[in-house]
Amino acid sequence: MRHSQTGKHTRHFAPQLQEVVLAFWILSALFGTSARASELKPETVAAFDRYITATEARMGEDVRLNQFLVVDRLPDLQRKEAYNQLQRGQAYIEELHTKQDDQPIHIPNGLVHHWVGVMFVPQGTLSETLAILNDYNNEPEIYKPEIRRAKLIEQNGNQSKIYLQFYSKSIVTVVLDAYFDVVEKRIGSVRVQSASRSTRIVEVVDAGGPNEHERTDGNDHGYMWRLDSFWRIEQKDGGVYIQNESITLTRTVPPMLAWLINPLTKSIPRGVLLDMLTDTQKAVQKARTTSNQLGLSQGSAALSVSSRTIATPHP
Repeated sequence: MRHSQTGKHTRHFAPQLQEVVLAFWILSALFGTSARASELKPETVAAFDRYITATEARMGEDVRLNQFLVVDRLPDLQRKEAYNQLQRGQAYIEELHTKQDDQPIHIPNGLVHHWVGVMFVPQGTLSETLAILNDYNNEPEIYKPEIRRAKLIEQNGNQSKIYLQFYSKSIVTVVLDAYFDVVEKRIGSVRVQSASRSTRIVEVVDAGGPNEHERTDGNDHGYMWRLDSFWRIEQKDGGVYIQNESITLTRTVPPMLAWLINPLTKSIPRGVLLDMLTDTQKAVQKARTTSNQLGLSQGSAALSVSSRTIATPHP
């Protein structure tokens, strides 16, 4: 299995993108043509791998050029405006299209959905943010209802294997079991970059029922075939910036429905990415508040003990 040279974390954005994909196939089902199974072809996988390779090469160049966050790649005036926007509590979100030799990378029989978003957490720290992103046991609580289960399968230094179960319910309910290889890398004292690559994504049958099991009958609907997700975290400007760049591979949209479905590929990802970043921001802020309250409580208790000690006369 391949490992990215960057770092960790896919889980939060994956279920959100699943909702985007669901929108395609819910509408398709309503029009009665393309809700049937779809096979992931070798040429589709190969093209997606080329897309990821080119994207990671660009990411490496970003680090070399000290353009750690996506907003750092903007022209001076736009970059200043973007940072001001982030400082005001607003997210920066952009759709990306990786090219190879200045040409689009064609994905036969598949669609790539590639989005990036950044948000600022005032007074947040790198360590606090990493603690949230590595808190697998709390994933279903922080990102409910989209994440139903989360489990750390194996950890070896900065490399991990994780399991997540994604859930989405609209007109239809879709549950996916997903397995990822994860790597985390620190860059200096104030930056962490991470990558998570899906190794297996499979639909779940009878989810929550007595016969729950992973689908093995070949009737996969192509809601989500692959997901690679990259986080970048940087502490500066009196807080911490959190960035997620996520790349998902799904089946194609039926041409007869493209006029209706394609606009959703623009509007829905922005909303769900904003929700993901906001959930993460809130979790970091909540953890920080709890930690401060605990510190104040412990300090008050220590002061009380000290006062009683001073006030107690010695024989």
